[in-house]
Amino acid sequence: MKEGTDVFIIKAVLPVAESFGFADEIRKRTSGLASPQLVFSHWEIISSDPFWVPTTEEEYLHFGEKADAENPARKYMNAVRKRKGLYVEEKIVEHAEKQRTLSRNK
Repeated sequence: MKEGTDVFIIKAVLPVAESFGFADEIRKRTSGLASPQLVFSHWEIISSDPFWVPTTEEEYLHFGEKADAENPARKYMNAVRKRKGLYVEEKIVEHAEKQRTLSRNK
């Protein structure tokens, strides 16, 4: 907090991929009273592979057949592709059943 004012200074590290829309969201949730100042600090490589799939027996036992754990590299990659209007390979409906009507069509 700055002395003599009602200003709070909060410093945090935020990934660039998650910073899109951050300023608008802060303003919306605080009714315009807060305004962030985003400054680039550094970059670092995400260690996980966005195209990884389990191949060995140990990986199947540990992660399961689908490896449902969220891959952060794939999540960031898909978010950038969606934002730019590029193709994103994702299932819209994963476990669906066909709707069944009770009346028969004549």
